[in-house]
Amino acid sequence: MFLIKFSRPIRAFALAAVTLSLVAGPALAQDKKAPEKKAAEEIPASVTHQMYLDMKLGNLDIHGDNAVVEALVLQRDIPITYEYISTLMRTPNAFGNGPACIVCHGSNDPTKSYRGLDLSSCEGILRGATENPTRPIIVPGNPDGSLLIRMIRNNRMPLGVPFFHPVSSEAIDTIKKWIDDGAKDDEFFQKSVLTLFSNPEAFGGSAPCVECHKSHRDPPSFNEVNLTSYEGIMKGAWSKTRGKELNKPGIPIVVPYDSVNSPLYQRLTMNRMPPGIDPGEDINHSNTLLLRRWIEQGAWCK
Repeated sequence: MFLIKFSRPIRAFALAAVTLSLVAGPALAQDKKAPEKKAAEEIPASVTHQMYLDMKLGNLDIHGDNAVVEALVLQRDIPITYEYISTLMRTPNAFGNGPACIVCHGSNDPTKSYRGLDLSSCEGILRGATENPTRPIIVPGNPDGSLLIRMIRNNRMPLGVPFFHPVSSEAIDTIKKWIDDGAKDDEFFQKSVLTLFSNPEAFGGSAPCVECHKSHRDPPSFNEVNLTSYEGIMKGAWSKTRGKELNKPGIPIVVPYDSVNSPLYQRLTMNRMPPGIDPGEDINHSNTLLLRRWIEQGAWCK
């Protein structure tokens, strides 16, 4: 099952699975006209049978490619094999318009591959970047903590900043220094850091950060990020939603004394992959969801 080109293959897969259910199982064919109560009482014998029952009971309401992947693969915990991940790394436009990952990352030799990163093999993916500073890009079982997922999903801020815009500038270095010094609410923060977020030219864009990040509500503020005050910054992203629905604090965007692992600094310095991808591309591309699930399932080389 390949989902790189989505609409036709996914519809074909769903149609084939349903057809298989109706043809392969006489009992299922008889159930076509059975009451919903009987369908609800059936014990599914396979994922195909389960999908058939869900469709019969009206539990599958699929609109769009991501919804199809969610319903047919993710909700049923279908194992994602490395063979599929290998295909993604070799396929142009797998995560949005752009070259195949292995064009730039096909070797652990830094003279031949950016960051000495080899995405052409499972071992290379798990080994991570070999050029200093060396670092893993996968944390098996933890897609949210995996650099590879961040690089595919997260747009560099501010939106529209050129790919080759410097990742070290007076403004960016000021943010880095503030975080590495403990991210304190002191005079340096108030005079040298906070003012940057209201400056439209501070980080290479054409609009100030606070135009899109000014409250803990989304909308109008993306990701419920508020960069208008120290309290707002330290509260993190999605504080309102997580606090209300999950009874959890916001997701930190600043890790005191650790700029490298602070999303605020990461967003100012890390370009989204593949190079040149439009920032408007869906960050939850269907293949990105499958890559996340492979990592979540343990990132097995099989």
